[in-house]
Amino acid sequence: MNVRKRYLETLIMKDLSKKRMVFLGGPRQVGKTTLAKRLLKVFPYEKEKKGCYLNWDRDKEAILHEKWDEGHEIIVLDELHKYRRWKNWIKGLYDTKRDYHKFLVTGSARLDTYKRGGDSLLGRYRYWRLHPLDIDERPPKMSLKEAMDRLMRIGGFPEVFLDGDEQEAKRWRRERFERIIREDIQDLESVKLIQDLDLFTHELRRRAGQLVVFSNLAQDLQISPKTASSWANILHKMYVSFPLWPYAKNLPRAIQKRHKIYFFDNADLIVKDEGPLFENLVACHLLKKVHYLEDSQGSDLKLRYIRDKEGREVDFILLRDRHPFALIEAKLSSEKISPSLQYYSEKLNPTHSIQIVLRPKHEYKKGRCRVLTLPSALRVLFKNCY
Repeated sequence: MNVRKRYLETLIMKDLSKKRMVFLGGPRQVGKTTLAKRLLKVFPYEKEKKGCYLNWDRDKEAILHEKWDEGHEIIVLDELHKYRRWKNWIKGLYDTKRDYHKFLVTGSARLDTYKRGGDSLLGRYRYWRLHPLDIDERPPKMSLKEAMDRLMRIGGFPEVFLDGDEQEAKRWRRERFERIIREDIQDLESVKLIQDLDLFTHELRRRAGQLVVFSNLAQDLQISPKTASSWANILHKMYVSFPLWPYAKNLPRAIQKRHKIYFFDNADLIVKDEGPLFENLVACHLLKKVHYLEDSQGSDLKLRYIRDKEGREVDFILLRDRHPFALIEAKLSSEKISPSLQYYSEKLNPTHSIQIVLRPKHEYKKGRCRVLTLPSALRVLFKNCY
């Protein structure tokens, strides 16, 4: 079963046509290389022009010595961020060669974070973040029910999602994690205790969606809270996980420091209950839409959560231009609207208050709040997103 072209394809081609560098970031094996190679095939080249793909691990010498033909209109430089001086190098290359070539730089680390050197690339590139497949990117012939089942059990990474084999997905995931921990992170960060980092990651996977207290986690693993926080940031930089910070404005009794952690691969979670899996899935879908609108339109969007000292909590709050736009609660099958969602809906008066339910008997509205399926909620929140 083949997936349709990825949602960023047309937009990246448009940016490349404007002779601007394009940086494409995202998790390992999310499909960046596949997308880049497809772009080399479908790009509307000038007469007799073509493209060239080079990977840092395999083609290091060719990259550093610029061993590509003048007839190559597009140069794809895959995993370039592993070169410690990549930022100044690509800046110099772009400034001298932009009249001859278009550059697409991909990486499995946050390319907006790993900026080595002192000069800024501001104004020379556009940055896109590629996410795993979601409910909107499922293949045309795949039913909504099957897609939701695969996203919950197997995750949205193209290779395993399209294959649909849960056992093979477990083997794939173990190999992927080992390469991230033992290769990618070692290339970019000075982490000596790799086995401890592996154990730390394992513990975070058990705590997905929960409030993270690094002092408690550090005590359990016999590391310092500073080390625990640093390791969490490394996992965020590598697109393994992402933090969700609390919203506290106009909420004097809100807890303002603790954040929650979610994972880009839904199947990374080590939990038996469907509740955390569904909450993580909703978080991934919301973040993907937020990143898309930020990268494509420059929208000022932020994803947060709310929790006060009385324990009233709503899983997600979407801020638009720093104001509450939507309150979102994730539930499995409850038809009863969350009291916390109702409370904050009255207090903050957002445009939308939505309870996303995995298995609703029906969709309905009560007062300010609506009970919707995930696809319906995404349509309401992000009309004509892509």
